[in-house]
Amino acid sequence: MDALAGLLEGPRARGAFMIRACFEPPWSIRIEDRAPLTVMVMVRGEAWVLPDRGERSETGVPPAEGGGRIRLRPGDLAIARGPDPYTCADDPGTEPQALILPGAECRYPDGRSLNGSMDLGVRTWGDRPDGSAVMLIGTYPWEGEISGRLLKALPPLLSLTADVWNCPLTPYLMDEIVRDEPGQEVVLDRLLDLLVIAALRAWFSRPQAEAPAWYAALADPVVGRVLRLVQDDPALPWTVASLAAKAGVSRAALARRFTELVGEPPMTYLTGWRMALAADALRDTDDTLDAIARRVGYGSAFALSSAFKRVYGVSPQEHRGRGVVW
Repeated sequence: MDALAGLLEGPRARGAFMIRACFEPPWSIRIEDRAPLTVMVMVRGEAWVLPDRGERSETGVPPAEGGGRIRLRPGDLAIARGPDPYTCADDPGTEPQALILPGAECRYPDGRSLNGSMDLGVRTWGDRPDGSAVMLIGTYPWEGEISGRLLKALPPLLSLTADVWNCPLTPYLMDEIVRDEPGQEVVLDRLLDLLVIAALRAWFSRPQAEAPAWYAALADPVVGRVLRLVQDDPALPWTVASLAAKAGVSRAALARRFTELVGEPPMTYLTGWRMALAADALRDTDDTLDAIARRVGYGSAFALSSAFKRVYGVSPQEHRGRGVVW
């Protein structure tokens, strides 16, 4: 497993919010749901995605490699990283007609509830089912510590145009999103995961991409191997010496090369990865602290608790008690 797969393998979509949005111009929707990650695929027609700040871009590559307003055409994809609000519209000048709040709550701009007035059928929403603009939207409702590492590497808003992004999942997702069958939510969650993985892989692989240090380091024969070892087996009692032996270099050479490419020493990276795994396990499972400690490379619950509080400033029990916060 490589670092990108590892980061996306952790807190996968569960009960993600997915809809097929259908509109006829003029239309405009203001999104203030604070969701950590939202994916938008333009199926038919055109749309603008407008963050509160940013310059115009019609090429899918906004200023500073992400963050500016984006124009989507058929086949284009956009990813918005929360919690900042943004607007989707047929034109930048169209005033919002609806407001999306946390928990998929929908209101008019004046605060009145929409009361389902824009529901058009199974996972279909908008002002008319045969609208000239159709967009598939998938939202991850919460962020884990593992995925948080990935989100920090993304701009607030990014896009991929159809000429560099040609995903065969889109037609399949278009069919599946309107089905109402047993287990359908699980099917859609997994499709959303695949869509995100394919999109981020395409984004980071662009020649002009400013990929995070760990992603770029995967191409290095020494550091890439060490990253994979840490991702695959965090429970093993790794040391700089054992990692260096696996990579076929000296301890000094590994420490120097790893720090240069990743931005932190090997053991610091390992600790951060183990703590992220533990944090998500505390939130997502009922496993005992002893079981989690063994799974992430600590000999006892006490050892994990000490390291966890040093990194996060709270005990594992306090972290578990906090639950998911939007």
